[in-house]
Amino acid sequence: MIKLDSVTKTYTLGQQQIVAVNDVSLTIEPGEFVAIMGKSGCGKTTLLSLVGGLDRPDKGHIWVEGRDITQLPDVKLTRYRRDQVGIVFQFFNLIPILTVSENVALPYTLQGRPEREVQTRVKELLGDVELWERRNHYPDEISGGEMQRVAIARALINRPRLVLADEPTGNLDSRTGQQVMEVMAELSERHGTTFVLMTHSREAASYASRRIHMSDGCLSSEEQST
Repeated sequence: MIKLDSVTKTYTLGQQQIVAVNDVSLTIEPGEFVAIMGKSGCGKTTLLSLVGGLDRPDKGHIWVEGRDITQLPDVKLTRYRRDQVGIVFQFFNLIPILTVSENVALPYTLQGRPEREVQTRVKELLGDVELWERRNHYPDEISGGEMQRVAIARALINRPRLVLADEPTGNLDSRTGQQVMEVMAELSERHGTTFVLMTHSREAASYASRRIHMSDGCLSSEEQST
């Protein structure tokens, strides 16, 4: 599903060069639920941005389903982000003037899908995350955990084979975070979707089948679920 080969990303901060991702090589199989763990600043979010096509590496290659996304022109990289990968952010990134159902529908709407198809898919996903009854509410009318479940539904609407989640429980209390992780794990298993979770939380990472530790831009160790 995903293969990284000697991927490096460096940023310039003033006169200082910061190596956010340092010569990372990694393979993730289709349908895996993988957690990449590490403290803030270790390079997790940069790695997610590279795999998600939000940024490009300085060196190395990233293959997703056999295609080297580092070689895609900007237009095709935009389509890759829109159609093939779902991203769940720590801060939800819901649009406040849109209802729950409109937020979930947005990626489909941008593709110009027929309205009936859009509404059928939205109903299915909001049912999956147990929020159909909240479909006409606005983001400021629902809880943080519900907002994150809306964000998960939105990330899944295009039926992506790959979902990337960046600290999805970071703004939630432990009980709500557990509920969100249960939803993600159940959806991953049911649909065979590949989930890559970036987190500093051992509790969140415990839902993954493989946990990879990251430090100072490098992958340091990994462990399998027993």
